[in-house]
Amino acid sequence: MSKKHPSLDIVSSDGTGLAGKKIILCISGSVAAYKSIELARLLMRHGADVICVASKAATDLIKPSYFKWATGNQVITKLTGDLEHIKVADYKQSDLIIVYPCTANTLGKLANGIDDTPISTVLSVGLGSKIPIIIALAMHQAMYENPAVINNVEFLKNKVDFISPKFIEGKAKAAEPEEILDLILQKFGLSPVLKGKKVLITAGPTIEYIDPVRVITNQSTGKTGVLLASEFVSAGCQVTLIYGPGTEAPPKGAKLIRVQTSGEMGGALRKEMRQKWDIIILAAAISDYTPEKPHRAKINSDLLRISLKLKRVPKMINDVKKIQRDVFLVGFKAEANIPKRDLINKAREKIVQSDCDLVIANDIGTKRYRKNPDYNNVISVDSKTFKESGWKNKSKIVKFIRNEIEKRID
Repeated sequence: MSKKHPSLDIVSSDGTGLAGKKIILCISGSVAAYKSIELARLLMRHGADVICVASKAATDLIKPSYFKWATGNQVITKLTGDLEHIKVADYKQSDLIIVYPCTANTLGKLANGIDDTPISTVLSVGLGSKIPIIIALAMHQAMYENPAVINNVEFLKNKVDFISPKFIEGKAKAAEPEEILDLILQKFGLSPVLKGKKVLITAGPTIEYIDPVRVITNQSTGKTGVLLASEFVSAGCQVTLIYGPGTEAPPKGAKLIRVQTSGEMGGALRKEMRQKWDIIILAAAISDYTPEKPHRAKINSDLLRISLKLKRVPKMINDVKKIQRDVFLVGFKAEANIPKRDLINKAREKIVQSDCDLVIANDIGTKRYRKNPDYNNVISVDSKTFKESGWKNKSKIVKFIRNEIEKRID
């Protein structure tokens, strides 16, 4: 089995908004080509798989090995019998093609259907297969104002997305890599409403010690909370995840605080609430009861019977609005085998008790949920309205929850 390229260690280190996305980065022969390395790395840090297609003029400026170092992928510098242009630009082969920087020459070839270079052929196939294309122009201002260039832009403007250059020192300079990244993230779901919001999420189960070996816990995997953290990172939020001993891998791009017991989770929540939050989502399946007096030593396993006294764990959600009145608070309400109307009523009771802005309710006792917990049907409930998600896998459930939160945020 081949080893992962070392450059791939940065993938999703800043977010997961582009996770699973295959992006083709075409670099034409502008001096601005050196910035394409930075753009490739930014895309990777948000989860993308980046493949570079470099023109002869670009490789005269930057060696292909540099692009391979940056992305971990082979660089396309010529078309061979392997049909590289089909592999990367045919129907559904990639999610996005970016030309950064794009010269007047490359623009003209795309507008006029000229396919005599790797880049022009990749673009021609991509345009025909309707893969989204983003073009960031870079050239002298006089070239940009050439009527032929203007006509080419006019012809393509409803077929591709252009990122306007900046006019500095007589040159139409390509936009900065960060600007390209922002546009791409918006294209794939970055939210102008949520961007920059501080979001605190709890996820996973907790364990309550009976003795140093034995614990009380529940069957929560933490998957919904982890996916929510990933979703809000992708939306451009600053996310902190307080995570109990769940089995799901925590997302990259979020600050992670590991806890085990309900006491540790409550302490971590109170500590984090010393700073200001915009949204708090308490998705963790916190134990309702904990042993009153945990044994300091392991209980003798030869005993035929033991008696265990439990005490109620304080509901930490009830204290959130007492600490931060204006935070948007989302709670979860899980019940089993009750009618939908009763589930909604119990969610509304939780809104009153905990001063939640939104409660996500579901019935975990249904046969369908027990058969495959990766699918769920939740109901978002506020003080006046409710909306049902329908049965979906949890990756789609968290998008439903995000949308329900997003439309209620000022």
